[in-house]
Parts: sequence; structure tokens; C-alpha cells
Amino acid sequence: MAKNYTEKETQHMVEVYEDNPNRDTVDALAKEMGKTVKSVIGKLSREKVYQKAEYTTKRGEKPTTKLEMVGEIAEMLKGDAERLETLVKSSKQELTYLKVLVEDIVWENSLEK
Repeated sequence: MAKNYTEKETQHMVEVYEDNPNRDTVDALAKEMGKTVKSVIGKLSREKVYQKAEYTTKRGEKPTTKLEMVGEIAEMLKGDAERLETLVKSSKQELTYLKVLVEDIVWENSLEK
């Protein structure tokens, strides 16, 4: 089986990527080496240096999954998250609305005490 990268190329790729670990660096390396972006990502992954980009929302926040939202709602209601699992089938917009309603109720109850 032929090697796609020499030791020298691999070392260069790793050094360049570790100095600036982002997608632009991967794109530049692919162009410089005449390889595909997927090939470069694959090699950096095998070298255990590739850092997968974290997805963020438009506001720059880490997104919350629907399952996490259901868990938070169950916790606020002191209920069993497993029994509310089917709520995951709801839209994210509906779950967000439900969560806000529950937060308001919990907050109001805390003021009454």
C-alpha cells in the first residue's frame, strides 16, 4: 500500500496545524500539498492533532439539544426525565417555550416562599 504522506510532509503538516488549528490552516495545507481537505483532516486525525470545530449558534453559544432541554424541564419540575422522553419529538421552538413557562412558574414559586 502506497503512503500518501512522507514522514517529512506529516511532520510539516502537524507543526503548521498545531501553530494555528483551524479550518483555514487545513485548507491552506491541502492546497500546498495538492491533497483534498478530507485527506488532510484524515491524516491530522490519525496523528491525533486534529481538533473538530465546535458548532455554535448564531449568538456564538454552544447549542442545547432537545434531549438536554427535556432533562432540564424534568429537573425543574422534579420529575422523571425518562417519562418525558417523548417530548424530544417536539420542535425546539416548542420545547424552548415550555422551558420558559416552567422557569417562570419555578421562579414565581420561589418568590412566594
